[in-house]
Amino acid sequence: MAAGKRKAGTPDNVIAENRKARHDFFIEERIEAGLALEGWEVKSLRAGRANLTESYALLKDGEAFLIGAHFAPLASASTHVKPDPTRTRKLLLHRRELDRLIGAVERKGYTLVPLSLYWQRGRAKLALGLARGKKQHDKRAADKDRDWQRQKQRLLRREG
Repeated sequence: MAAGKRKAGTPDNVIAENRKARHDFFIEERIEAGLALEGWEVKSLRAGRANLTESYALLKDGEAFLIGAHFAPLASASTHVKPDPTRTRKLLLHRRELDRLIGAVERKGYTLVPLSLYWQRGRAKLALGLARGKKQHDKRAADKDRDWQRQKQRLLRREG
């Protein structure tokens, strides 16, 4: 790859990740959305001060919004504005994508979960997951399977 060019979603351009989402939900599909941000928020993201842990996406009046994401303001960047770190931010999606998501969420019982926040060609993008909630026994089975895979790798390394 040429200098300065990065592949989308690679670890060096990821701002924040919601690791808990994969534990709590079955992610059926990934959708990329833009964000309507203020200037201080962009500076905060460039400094890597974002948290998606308690956030979720909501569809309301034919629009999508990111609720509960925390972008910590920088003291130097926001001198003349009163920053609100957890304000509701609008998600930028095409009308066709929005209509499809509204259908999936309202009729089929899916949830929109923010997965990661990253840079792509100088713009902040949010990876959304169209997800179905996991039950407690599903989470236990996933944990047990992951532990078994880890143990199997250890045993194979010891023998080889």
